[in-house]
Formats: sequence, C-alpha cells, structure tokens
Amino acid sequence: MPRLKRMTREETLEARRLLAERAASGDLRLPEAVTAIRHTLGMTQEQFGKAFRLTRRQVSDLETGAGNPTAETLNRIAKPFGFAVGFVPRAPKPPPTG
Repeated sequence: MPRLKRMTREETLEARRLLAERAASGDLRLPEAVTAIRHTLGMTQEQFGKAFRLTRRQVSDLETGAGNPTAETLNRIAKPFGFAVGFVPRAPKPPPTG
C-alpha cells in the first residue's frame, strides 16, 4: 500500500499554521482543505478514510469537489485541526477595471 512521507514536527506545525491562516482569510476551500489535512497527517486516502469513517472513494470525491458530505462528516475531519463547519463570507469581488 502506498504511504505518504510523514512530515517533521516543524513541517506539521507550519502546515497547520498555513491552513489556519488560509481558513481565517476565507481562502481555503473544502477540496484543498481535505487534501492538505490528509497530507499533513501523512495518510493515504484509504488510511484517512478509515480514520474518519469514510471510504477511499468518499475521500477522493471530497478532494476533487465531487463529494456531498454531511455537516457531521465535515466536523469529524475538521476537529483535529481546530476548525468548525460554518458559513464564511466571501471576499468582495474586485471592481471592474477600465
């Protein structure tokens, strides 16, 4: 079974800091968040699925944006990183140029 290289403690802390920063700024979307969380944990999709009671296919769908997870599933994934599911205002669109 393929295995991702585990990050060092420093790399993990930096990855978590960057995730939190992007989430706070509203620049983090679900597919990339799930992938980043999984990589930070050093898990394959199958390992991640088992840890969070999902199938590998469900993890894949989440990471590609094709999934339709429940709030409960999202909270299970988010909890170890100190995230909570909620509404985040969109960044204002820049004014048209020209």
